[in-house]
Amino acid sequence: MGWRCPRLGERQPGGVETSNFQISEPVIVSVCFPFVATPPVGDISGSRASLGWADEASVPYANFAYNLRMPRILCVTAHPDDEAAAFGGSLRLYHERGAEIYVVCLTAGQAGSHRGLAKTDHELAAIRRKEFAASCEILGIDRGVVLDYADGQLHRVDLYKVVGDLIQHIREFRPDVMLTFGPEGGVTGHTDHSMASVFATIAYQWAGRENRYADQLLDGVTAHRTRKLYYATGNFVLAGRPPVSPPPITTVIEIGDFVKTKIAAFETHTTQAPVFPLVRDTILSRGPEEYFHLAATTEPGSAARETDLFTGLSAKD
Repeated sequence: MGWRCPRLGERQPGGVETSNFQISEPVIVSVCFPFVATPPVGDISGSRASLGWADEASVPYANFAYNLRMPRILCVTAHPDDEAAAFGGSLRLYHERGAEIYVVCLTAGQAGSHRGLAKTDHELAAIRRKEFAASCEILGIDRGVVLDYADGQLHRVDLYKVVGDLIQHIREFRPDVMLTFGPEGGVTGHTDHSMASVFATIAYQWAGRENRYADQLLDGVTAHRTRKLYYATGNFVLAGRPPVSPPPITTVIEIGDFVKTKIAAFETHTTQAPVFPLVRDTILSRGPEEYFHLAATTEPGSAARETDLFTGLSAKD
């Protein structure tokens, strides 16, 4: 069964309603884009073949509608702007290659220190949801969801509930690859980033087990094993921050000119304008690459150096 955008007012995992491009607190905002893909830049058949997902390199891109099997990436983040700063180049790259991209953001970022014109946490959450929607559009994200967990307090929330919400999304979307932060919390060491990693990692492991959250296995929903889990990582640490120990790099993704797209997406988060120069300079100084650590896979074995998140996978899997 193919994934679809929810209808207005439809219940979502976690028991919160969705609203398509409408900001209505305290609901989840679901940013939905049609799954009839627009042609990516460049040679589509070659790009899909490089992912190992095209049986026929000559099949035109227009034939790959949503009801045919396409590679899928689920990215779990903590705050609006994480999708751009930590993962933006790769998300846009794989969108262009024909993958379906889904981002689950755990909080609305209402506890942020940079608040724009917002006078209350409620106002800031609404603004940041709109910024997230704009960023998703630039990055080619097919669907983005902002959940309603407390910003800055993910270490205090009910782990079993958050993991269950993520498992519901995994079992319905059925990704091939998951992306999230490492348990160190990324280059900033943010506690919420660390907890997003913990929640996503447990959800990755448990989503494929029928004895975990068995009450979800109704109406055609089945257990699902995502083939690969990656942590975002890097080849540097930020000066003046608490020390972090990043996961070793196993995978280097060349994002090319999408480094500019990544910056543009981050700069839709206008509440974060005070850090634009720092983020822009940091991204540009690191060059057109994003780094990942292969944290888990359904195929036991040694990790090899990779240049593609879909290495070893095929459409028949």
